[in-house]
Amino acid sequence: MAALANQIKQWGAELGFQAVGIADVDLSAAGGRLAEWLGMGWHGEMDYMARHGELRSRPADLVPGTVRVLSCRMDYLADIPGAVEDELQATSQAYIARYARGRDYHKVMRSRLQKLCERIEAEVGPFGHRAFADSAPVMEVELAVRAGIGWRGKHTLLLDRQGSWFFLGEIYCNLNIETDAPVANHCGSCQKCIDICPTQAITAPYQLDARRCISYLTIEHQSAIPEELRPLIGNRVYGCDDCQLVCPWNGFARTSAETDFQVRNGLDRASLVELFAWTETEFDQRLRGTPIRRIGYERWLRNLAVGLGNALTSPEVIFSLKQKENHASALVREHVAWALARHGVAV
Repeated sequence: MAALANQIKQWGAELGFQAVGIADVDLSAAGGRLAEWLGMGWHGEMDYMARHGELRSRPADLVPGTVRVLSCRMDYLADIPGAVEDELQATSQAYIARYARGRDYHKVMRSRLQKLCERIEAEVGPFGHRAFADSAPVMEVELAVRAGIGWRGKHTLLLDRQGSWFFLGEIYCNLNIETDAPVANHCGSCQKCIDICPTQAITAPYQLDARRCISYLTIEHQSAIPEELRPLIGNRVYGCDDCQLVCPWNGFARTSAETDFQVRNGLDRASLVELFAWTETEFDQRLRGTPIRRIGYERWLRNLAVGLGNALTSPEVIFSLKQKENHASALVREHVAWALARHGVAV
């Protein structure tokens, strides 16, 4: 079984994973922390977090027979380090989180995990397993920590010595193979991720109030974005990378060779005005196969309206907003009216 564990890691590397670790399934301590977090209501509108809360810390309940979890890491950094900081300074440009600029990672990760399962099955015969790519109540970061492929950063994301620009996927299985030891935490006294957060969503080391997190507000939050947080969002229209951009460990990040994660649709240089002018058909066609499409056209316009409200006042920005002030969606109209008021235009 020790030989099999090593072989699985080798197969993972051949399939394009930058790390594969093996964890046990005792997540009881993490389950207690999750219950406390849910009790504070910090999950916001993510009702599924509470609905499936206990399953997250009980892998064998989610997939009966599970005794081990293979935690797999796939890097996605596809641009020149340092380039995206300039995007955040250009208020007329739309900032899209790095992970969402290419093909939907769920599909890429799921396909690669399935191939790893097939390799294992060819060696040991049929075995109980199920693969997940952010597709079920799974404690991804906690399992990755237990599998020894990184440590939890103070921003709550997984970190290793090459930073945090990577996706995680898991294979729950009934193979009683040797587990890996967790690695030491190397954050030390650094708290740059806490200090940089535009909305102060990281309330303390390892404590995140999702209700204030820009990634939550622009992706998971379905209703109106709280007015007091809108000016703090700046030009971030899908996700936020600030806590990762400032992390010293990401200075050692390496670019990914995965062509699927290369930027599509010019999302690293698109203007707010340009994207706000897309019709719903254009939105569906251009963003098909990307993670962005799942928020839908209405929330896409909501987010862009906030970005336009935070942009420098110009005739182009005002004209763009005026085109949507009578939009069929009350959600869009509300955010457009707010944006126009920011530019001194009465609705």
